[in-house]
Amino acid sequence: MGIVGAVLVAIWAKGLIRETGKILLDREMDHPVVDEIREVIEAENNNTRITDLHVWRVGKNVYSCAIAIATKDASLTADIIRQRLSVHEEIVHSTIEVHTVS
Repeated sequence: MGIVGAVLVAIWAKGLIRETGKILLDREMDHPVVDEIREVIEAENNNTRITDLHVWRVGKNVYSCAIAIATKDASLTADIIRQRLSVHEEIVHSTIEVHTVS
């Protein structure tokens, strides 16, 4: 019974290491939510582009993101971007920097 228990714990540990390794190594950048964020921000205006984007899983199907945006639109603010992102319920926290360029 001890060997069976050890095998079960090993199987459970392997799955746990695989899942937590993705989070610890910042491997969420291949998730579809990243493409959705890019689409929401860059599709609205050709003068706006994401210069830096980080996405973290903070719960099951719940994400946080940090975004740096370069834009020629002087009226674009972090609140406008946050409002655009609000259509995606899985994004619960966002840190947004908007840099206006000429």
